[in-house]
Amino acid sequence: MRNISAENLAALEARQLVARDFLWFVARDRATGAPVTDGMWSDVDNVSAAIVHPDTGLPVTRDWYGSGTLVQIDDIPLVANLSVQNVNIRLSQVSEHVQTLVRQYDCRQARVEIYRGLFDPDSRQMVAPAECRFVGFVDTITINTPSENEEGSVTMVCASHTQEMTRSNPSTRSHATQVLRQAGDAFYTDADTSSEWEFFWGSEKGKVATQKKRKKLFGIF
Repeated sequence: MRNISAENLAALEARQLVARDFLWFVARDRATGAPVTDGMWSDVDNVSAAIVHPDTGLPVTRDWYGSGTLVQIDDIPLVANLSVQNVNIRLSQVSEHVQTLVRQYDCRQARVEIYRGLFDPDSRQMVAPAECRFVGFVDTITINTPSENEEGSVTMVCASHTQEMTRSNPSTRSHATQVLRQAGDAFYTDADTSSEWEFFWGSEKGKVATQKKRKKLFGIF
């Protein structure tokens, strides 16, 4: 079940509304690596509109660029589990704003946020801050540069943020990793060489033989 504001709920129940999508990117500057934010929406003109921040749950006002930059967003799967969902986003290939975003900045694994805002058809004002419908990262970018009389496009395949749960931990059982966790921690100082140590028992020299672990029978013995 999705929690939405009372204003959005009333607009949905009245069945008199105009829906618009808002798209937010957090890319990287190729030269400095600093984050670069960019917002687009599925209407004309540049506007300032409020959204509900997905991390804090508080309303935040952002600037959104329009004029045909955002062409299409596929249906967003609404599931009640932790499976990774993919969403395709199609942007205008002829827009200079889009070209700057995908070519000048690094959008690989850029954070993506998709919002849905509901507008009053009479006043053309949003009834409440736009609700977040998707948070994820740009997985792949396909820039189709067309020939004469052909149609071009910029297509992004975005994976939901639950993909972070599928990443493995790159840390190793070593002294170098341990001191990154806490400076001065010497617990794993000899971890790299301890397997080669030799202990002498009695008159024979050599490594201590270890007994292989026996397989369990029916998971009992």
